Amino acid sequence: MPDPSADQPPVDRREAARRMADLAASARRGEAQAAQVLIDDFLVAVRARGIAPERLVATQLDGRQVRTDKTGWYVNRKRSIAIGEQGEWYVLTVPSSTFGRFTGVKLEASPPEMVVGRGGRDGESGDLADFLARVLDPDSA
Repeated sequence: MPDPSADQPPVDRREAARRMADLAASARRGEAQAAQVLIDDFLVAVRARGIAPERLVATQLDGRQVRTDKTGWYVNRKRSIAIGEQGEWYVLTVPSSTFGRFTGVKLEASPPEMVVGRGGRDGESGDLADFLARVLDPDSA
């Protein structure tokens, strides 16, 4: 008996890849929106508790620390992720730069994530809500 799928044209792999990329981008946007809601609530709480923001420091890929142009609150113990005063999400690992050591670096915000440290090998990963709760109540950690 002949294969019925033999009469159908082959799936256009480029179109399938484009659809998969669109779905992945949509999922990332949805995650960033959900994370931003948590961050906005965090900003209200951190200000109500009088927890002051601090100057953020980034770590270059060569391990040197450099000052940044932003202030905010560190999210994790490693101090590699922070939230800016306006709710921006900053990853504080930056490319190595000779001038950065002297002039500091300008941080660019990136989309927030619901899972802090996803895929990292430092053992410090988990739900964003848990990390934000630790910032608000460091004694509970």
